[in-house]
Amino acid sequence: MRKKLSAVGNSYGLVIEKPILELLKIDRETDLEITTDGMRLIIEPIRSTEKTLRASAEKIMKKHSSTFKKLAK
Repeated sequence: MRKKLSAVGNSYGLVIEKPILELLKIDRETDLEITTDGMRLIIEPIRSTEKTLRASAEKIMKKHSSTFKKLAK
């Protein structure tokens, strides 16, 4: 399937058809993780367990960042 970006205000968006969204169980409320491998965009839904894990990791990193920096040396 080939797609083109659509103008959305000062940005661009990608329209994803409903059958694909239904297949992946994604709706407008689903948080998406967007990454790249340098050649491609990778768009993945963040499921509730991932949200919880990510929030926990961010909290730990924020609280103990100086310790992690010292350990990295």
